[in-house]
Amino acid sequence: MHIISSEASFDAAHFLTNYNGKCKNIHGHRWRVVAEIKGECDNGMLVDFGILKNDIKALCDYFDHTFIVEEGSLKKELFDMLKEEFVLRVVNFRTTAENFSKYFFDELKKKGYDVYSVSVYETPNNKAEYRI
Repeated sequence: MHIISSEASFDAAHFLTNYNGKCKNIHGHRWRVVAEIKGECDNGMLVDFGILKNDIKALCDYFDHTFIVEEGSLKKELFDMLKEEFVLRVVNFRTTAENFSKYFFDELKKKGYDVYSVSVYETPNNKAEYRI
């Protein structure tokens, strides 16, 4: 079996609800997403790197330079006010690196990739990885 990887990144803000630490405040990261695809080579190639790179980049571009908000984490009045001024991306999970790694894993599976793992780095030294 072969494993290939490609990566992309995005800059975005978030906060963690019901958290007693620094991350309860709005802050940003340069999120780095590294996806590994597995399988057997067909004609010497597992997946065209250009296609894989574009698919990962498209997923990351959706979040780039946005404020990522967990569904239901903001009062309606604040949500309405913020969406007038900023690009909000509402997700149905807590905005942790762990949950983002599963999100990107699942999205790549939907695109037909045999995903081995997805790692999401919040910082250069801290990552969460999802694999099955």
